[in-house]
Amino acid sequence: MDVKSIASIFALAVSACASANEAAPISKVPDNLKPAANESLAMVASAKGVQSYECRAASNPAGAYEWAFVAPHAELSDASGRTIGRHYEGPRWEAADGSAIEGREEQRADAARAGAIPWLLLATKSVGPQGSFSSVTHVQRVNTVGGVAPRSGCSEASAGAVAYVPYTADYYFFSAENGTASESKTRPSSATLQRGYY
Repeated sequence: MDVKSIASIFALAVSACASANEAAPISKVPDNLKPAANESLAMVASAKGVQSYECRAASNPAGAYEWAFVAPHAELSDASGRTIGRHYEGPRWEAADGSAIEGREEQRADAARAGAIPWLLLATKSVGPQGSFSSVTHVQRVNTVGGVAPRSGCSEASAGAVAYVPYTADYYFFSAENGTASESKTRPSSATLQRGYY
């Protein structure tokens, strides 16, 4: 995605979300999305952007085509609406101070709202310098709106086409109290990971 495309995607105002100290209650989070007992909420950010999909040949059934998840592209903001970072392919979350984490999906649950991408729990590892994100061990994605792949428009004739679907979500960042990551839950199958939606 070029700079102009990214700039146009984020031309809309970024929605605000409660900070960790003033975390607004969220819808009931399923037990499988809760981090370990030794992890505590470090910060909260709201995301506004797109989930990108590419029209590709499907493996099953042969000859069919489908919208395949490619990557998220979103800005992260705090409770005041100030941009504090970005979220992109990896999936990665990068703070304004340069610190960054990469996530691996552990669990998912249906979204509370119809037509929205799933809620997730992702284990993370630091992939950048020390900073506000470097001690994060899990990310919880909740309160999702939109972002689901298009229902139509993908065929052999449109193979390679890319669709950008608007979405919003709240990302809850957790850190282990003892400074070390908790044991990961069961790693999902490759088929689960291929479904994407970060």
